[in-house]
Amino acid sequence: MESQGQVTMRKTHDVVVIGGGSAGYAAARTARDAGADVAIVDQGPLGGLCILRGCMPTKAILRSAEVAALLRRAKEFGLSPVSARADLSAIVDRKDRLVREFADYRIQQLRDPRLTLYQSQAVFQSPREVTVGDTVLSAGSFILATGSRPREVPIPGLAQAGYFTSDTILDLRTQPGSLIVLGGGAVALELGQFFARLGTRVTILQRGRTLLSGMDEDVGRALEAALIDEGIEVVTGLQLLRVTHDATGKTVWVMKDGRERSFVGEEILQALGRQPNIEGLHLDLAEMTLDGGRIVVDGAMRTSQAHIFAVGDMNDVTPIVHLAIQQGEIAAYNATHADQPAKIVDHRLDTEVVFTDPQVAVLGLNETHAKAAGTLYLAASYLFSDHGKALCLGATHGFVKLLCAPQTGEILGVQIVGPEAGELIHELIAVMYFHGTAADLLRMPHYHPTLAEIVTYPAESIVERLGA
Repeated sequence: MESQGQVTMRKTHDVVVIGGGSAGYAAARTARDAGADVAIVDQGPLGGLCILRGCMPTKAILRSAEVAALLRRAKEFGLSPVSARADLSAIVDRKDRLVREFADYRIQQLRDPRLTLYQSQAVFQSPREVTVGDTVLSAGSFILATGSRPREVPIPGLAQAGYFTSDTILDLRTQPGSLIVLGGGAVALELGQFFARLGTRVTILQRGRTLLSGMDEDVGRALEAALIDEGIEVVTGLQLLRVTHDATGKTVWVMKDGRERSFVGEEILQALGRQPNIEGLHLDLAEMTLDGGRIVVDGAMRTSQAHIFAVGDMNDVTPIVHLAIQQGEIAAYNATHADQPAKIVDHRLDTEVVFTDPQVAVLGLNETHAKAAGTLYLAASYLFSDHGKALCLGATHGFVKLLCAPQTGEILGVQIVGPEAGELIHELIAVMYFHGTAADLLRMPHYHPTLAEIVTYPAESIVERLGA
């Protein structure tokens, strides 16, 4: 491989982190604080997926759609009707301004003089060496954190018709009249609802039986009902066949309930998942085990090469940012404390939030996984449509559900579909962190009237059934 370029120098570091996003920077910072000589390799643009193309830009534009949707409901709250016309270009300008601020701060962190930053593509030469431009780097440990990119799905005719991904649609400045969204995961639903609230006619085509098919069915059904109420067409349980296009638009052909159906739109958003950014790394020369394009790791974030770790979107665990940061910290600890027992990722508190309206927040165990594992549990739910503060807010879609151990009442998992679910879940994270119970939720004071007090109602139901 070295013959492809002119190698002028060799350098050695204790730890080389490949990728400077959220997980990579967390790993580099942790290794640095442990006293290691740390290098970060990132070919740019610097900032990482979360800041440049993920969490922050999407939440910035979603806020605009939330405001627009609320303004349209002015009459419902006794106010004069308001005409809120979307200016997509201005929304993108605001998003870009915020992203620049976030990225500038991350770049400042990456250029910490206590770290060595290489702005170039990393290419493995062997399990122990990578080339970075004209330099060969060797290290005691490598931590891979290059993130992900939109997954390529071979649907006949899709490429010819043209489509947006969750990356490219963030820069769209001309609002389409209609949009077909392929996928029913978090990204598909957030962006689909965003465009619908700006006035685009949106159709969501989901292959699974429900939206958010990795979660409990009642979660997906509750969100589906809310989206349909907003005028979004949602079609689930289908097979994507092909895409055609002509002067009138783009047509997606599907098989649904044994017959062929078609859906026409001006544009298509392909949101059928993401895949690790491994192109160009030459992981074959690093001799690591992959499964479906993702790097296989153990609980310590080690790959099949004990000195190489993989964190975040690259591995086969959970592609959620705060979990990727934890993985980066754990990988860096294990890379710098080889003489200590390895730290292991604890999945008991795994949390995911979907920033639709209503929001979805899930924590720990759900019913689907509990049943599959044969785990005994008690479950209780309570609807936001019967909750005082939610009624005052006019935000009545969804529910909160607790899963608890049948003998002790310890909280095992939580699912929330409803207003501010992403904020409400943190009380439950704190209680579960300390192995708290449904009875603890009842003992804790909850101010009235608040959204947070809704968790006491399913908790009360659980406590009444304990030991029964």
